[in-house]
Amino acid sequence: MRLKDKVAIVTGAGSGFGEGIAKRFALEGAKVVVNDVNAKGGERVTGEITAAGGQAVFAKGDVTRGPDWQAMVGKAESSFGRLDIVINNAGWTHRKKPFLEVTEAEFDQVYAVNVKSIYLSVMHALPVFRKQGGGCFVNVASTAGLRPRPGLSIYNSSKAAVILMSKSMAGEFGPDNVRINCVNPVFSPDTGLSAEFAGGTVTPETRKAYLSTIPLGRFSTPADVANACLYLASDEASMISGSCIEVDGARCV
Repeated sequence: MRLKDKVAIVTGAGSGFGEGIAKRFALEGAKVVVNDVNAKGGERVTGEITAAGGQAVFAKGDVTRGPDWQAMVGKAESSFGRLDIVINNAGWTHRKKPFLEVTEAEFDQVYAVNVKSIYLSVMHALPVFRKQGGGCFVNVASTAGLRPRPGLSIYNSSKAAVILMSKSMAGEFGPDNVRINCVNPVFSPDTGLSAEFAGGTVTPETRKAYLSTIPLGRFSTPADVANACLYLASDEASMISGSCIEVDGARCV
């Protein structure tokens, strides 16, 4: 088991990529704190992990709020005695539309969920990592931060911020034996935000248009993203920090 006895927080784990990450980590021996703002989804995933023989607890929380992060980190320590890994997967986007139609409230929400959450995770988890002698963050950014699509400028820029902040933190926290990396998935029509990315219903025509931009000819799946996160969180990647893995079928080439 590649994560045996390690303790991981996975945000936004009540569905989509986060669910895939949480379940894969549990299969690899991790003790998982399943976070989501949606209690129904988070409790379902937690129950399915434990029913399959894994170890998991649910922590409802809004990743844009410091007290919720404090509670999540506290839940990891009180339930499992430590914290080794933080997977910042939770994300949000405004609907695809012209820049001038994005409201100030939408701008604030995108940056709060996608960027401020990374800051808060570090503020609350880094002291624990330093106390233990190390740890790692894996931030789920996006190919949008490298090769942006029109109509999603605010979202694109938020993911670019995640990528650059991750690289900068990797340099700063390396002496603490803390690693920070990113995973950049390509568009997936099977996640909760797919309609927002597409600007409306994901029709067969929309799927075909997005698929035509991916050389490998298929969309990223929760399993694809989970596998990349698993590698970066494992001891196999002990010399990998400040890197990004594009899980995109060569879309960014």
